[in-house]
Amino acid sequence: MKGDGGLKRVHRLALVNAVATLPLLFIGGLVTSQGVGLAVPDWPTTFGYNMFLYPWSKMIGGVFYEHSHRLVASGVGLLTLLLAVLLWLYEQRRWLRWLGVVALGFVILQGVVGGLRVILVEETLAILHACLAQAFFALATSLALFTSREWKEEIGKVQHSDAARIQRLAVLTTAMIYLQGVFGAILRYTGAGFETHLLFAALVGFHVLLLAGRVLKSYSELSKLARPAVILLGLMILQLALGLGAYVGKFGSMAIALPPAAVVLLRTSHVVTGALMLVTSLILTLRSFRLLEPSQAAWSREFLSEQTST
Repeated sequence: MKGDGGLKRVHRLALVNAVATLPLLFIGGLVTSQGVGLAVPDWPTTFGYNMFLYPWSKMIGGVFYEHSHRLVASGVGLLTLLLAVLLWLYEQRRWLRWLGVVALGFVILQGVVGGLRVILVEETLAILHACLAQAFFALATSLALFTSREWKEEIGKVQHSDAARIQRLAVLTTAMIYLQGVFGAILRYTGAGFETHLLFAALVGFHVLLLAGRVLKSYSELSKLARPAVILLGLMILQLALGLGAYVGKFGSMAIALPPAAVVLLRTSHVVTGALMLVTSLILTLRSFRLLEPSQAAWSREFLSEQTST
């Protein structure tokens, strides 16, 4: 019973860590959207102060956003450290204990890259920092899923002729969503690559529709797959709307009519929704490999088709 209580604490902490990463992404997006990433010119100190002792009265303007980003990031780092410790204390799955260590190393690397971006004033590091943030959110979400009761239960895999296709499509869709985030970061920091970002938006949209359609057609009764498929569809529609709004607000004829705060909110929400799409697609991918098993008939057809072609 004591071990079960410890595992429940591990899962709760993993869940809190993943949820806490979302506002961190939002604040980071605000920092970028408002162009205040260098409002605090030193690191790891803040205008010479210990970061945690900087006076609240001085947190005004861009300093408020940038320093808040650092404080929330430190909180997420502390949560990740505690999670890694608890995983080693209570978790029996060796691979999961080491994944906690990887997450800890990841959050440390992310902090160092963010700090070096300030010190060196290097745009490439800013892009890398944004890409690592998306990857860490995906890793934190995976830890929350792996520590859940769902991942400990014995399951009977569902056999279906479409299982292998769905698994491959899920992997491809998740990878493309992440790449779209990379191109989005390049566009936000350099203003370059709009055509590539637009092209990948179309490709991601097509693959999300294809993946969700296949899942809902073959496994509509399997809620662990159908639910994230529906959520992914909804997020994609929201993301397209936010992307259009962000573009119109910045470059379109309505730019003058939209207040700056609305443009900042649109651009930041666009980043956060992209991150939510990434983790939703990742959850769908992980569950597809856990719950589905290609039927023997499907493997036989693939084998025969290969033999015929040779």
